[in-house]
Amino acid sequence: MMQSVPKALVPGRSCGSCSLCCVLPEIEVFDKPANEPCRHCASGGGCTAYADRPATCRDFYCLWRTDESLPDAWDPSQSGMMLYAQGAQLTLLVSPDVGEPWREDRYRAELSRRAEMLTSRGGYLVIYRGDEVSVFKG
Repeated sequence: MMQSVPKALVPGRSCGSCSLCCVLPEIEVFDKPANEPCRHCASGGGCTAYADRPATCRDFYCLWRTDESLPDAWDPSQSGMMLYAQGAQLTLLVSPDVGEPWREDRYRAELSRRAEMLTSRGGYLVIYRGDEVSVFKG
């Protein structure tokens, strides 16, 4: 499952009704498979177990919430995609029902920039969309 070091949040950005982090990733602590809503995910966003949620959930924020250099177009509730960092890996989770938005110029340029930076440090950018997994090459 996702792990993220808690960081300062970007002022003015909030999860709002977005719950992609409760749907797209596998969450082992809840035995939740990828691309299925967590049993605690409330319709319309939010978490029914928010006060008692495990550290896995409590400590996680997508990159859009923590990296102000990521353009507003990356708001997961708008793009249908969620980025997060995990060591030398940058992961892009894509909602299976939004097509392939990462191939659009406005997203591709940002991914290329980040992939180049990661590659120079021995890392990589991986894209998960449904059962499809690929390493982003630019």
